Amino acid sequence: MRTLITDIAFLMTGNALRQELKDAYVVVDDNVITSIGTGVPVLDTPADRVVSGQHMLMMPGFVNTHHHLYQTLFRNVPQVEHAKLFDWLTFLYEHWKYIDEQAVYTSAQIGICEMLKTGVTTTTDHLYLYPYGNNAIIDAEICAARDVGVRFHPTRGSMSLSKKDGGLPPDSVVQTDEEILAESERVIHQYHDRSRYAMTRIALAPCSPFSVTTDLMKQTAALAEKEDVLIHTHLAETQDEEEFCLQTFGFRPVDYMGEVNWLTPRSWFAHIVWASDADICKLSEHECGMAHCPASNMRLGSGIAPVTVMKQTNMRIGLGVDGSASNDTSSFIGEVRLAMLLQRVKYGAGALTSREALAMASMGGARVLHMDSDIGSIEVGKAADLIMWDLDTLEFAGGLHDPFTAPVMCDAKQVSLNMVNGKVLIENGQFTNIDIRALVARQNTIAAHLMAR
Repeated sequence: MRTLITDIAFLMTGNALRQELKDAYVVVDDNVITSIGTGVPVLDTPADRVVSGQHMLMMPGFVNTHHHLYQTLFRNVPQVEHAKLFDWLTFLYEHWKYIDEQAVYTSAQIGICEMLKTGVTTTTDHLYLYPYGNNAIIDAEICAARDVGVRFHPTRGSMSLSKKDGGLPPDSVVQTDEEILAESERVIHQYHDRSRYAMTRIALAPCSPFSVTTDLMKQTAALAEKEDVLIHTHLAETQDEEEFCLQTFGFRPVDYMGEVNWLTPRSWFAHIVWASDADICKLSEHECGMAHCPASNMRLGSGIAPVTVMKQTNMRIGLGVDGSASNDTSSFIGEVRLAMLLQRVKYGAGALTSREALAMASMGGARVLHMDSDIGSIEVGKAADLIMWDLDTLEFAGGLHDPFTAPVMCDAKQVSLNMVNGKVLIENGQFTNIDIRALVARQNTIAAHLMAR
């Protein structure tokens, strides 16, 4: 099927030249971009569908590099509104231990739809908790993503160190190293698609240094090398974590990653708030990736990640909304704006520009997930993952002096169009394939039940 998007008022390509076009068009054949230009398009064969880009800003779809989708069931929980990370986790584990396939399926769709609405076309997820050995919940999550239509790079997460072993989580949500590794292999073999424009890929993701064994960290790295998949974990999020690592392992968090063979281009880490200059040099030397999660870091009072310093290195930097229980929203365009603003709090007004934040949101995230040859920019030969903002809306009124940065500077709320792999999932601001009211009702019923337990 050929789709022509024409009369695009403004087109931010996100390519290596950072080209920004006016009065542009894009041709999509099936799921691939086949032509980009300005003015009147000349087609060798007519389009099956024509979409108007009048008064619209088009840009590459965003790539979310960190989430815990099941946590959309646990937003705005008053008991932990003011809690720091470790206290927050200890309380919520007692409710998270009751999630099942229905809860994971529904909450995943809620989080994904909220991200689609705010510009995401590709997302990962860090599902690290399998209550009472229920391994099927990751299958439910992948099914949910496929039913919505997002490009999905979930991680088979894990926890193996419970309270009795010196960790934080209760016994009910941890598994043995052996079961985790066996399930990791199963999920890779069942779902990981190595082909171009893949809609589903798998990474491996032990939860954090304080919830898995050292042996599992090492074996996960070895398995990822063998299967040629990526690895992911939380790292250096809080000062509490640094103290834990020093007391337990005798290393600071980044040094500990070196001890367990995790300093590699295959890895990406969430947060990295508490990193020294030496840490940043090591991460850069190994071309490690990072998911910067400003809203979560602010919400939990964790600190400000030194992204302004890191962006000058060889680190691959993307953005992540993090789990909704530590953000309370999955608004990705909101995260882009916060990323820009938070760096300025620490490093000054010129620390991070709106264009730099948008680049992290798209190509930056694609590089983190090693998908930059297929997504992250609007170029011929890349997958048709495109978003458009209607510039004729209230928040943009008087703010079109630089239309390309308006969604960040003017606090945009939602996209008008979201196309993933050539399929339009949102058109005129409305979902094309999801009954949002019914989905919200199911989510609220499940959330109330889980918090009452």
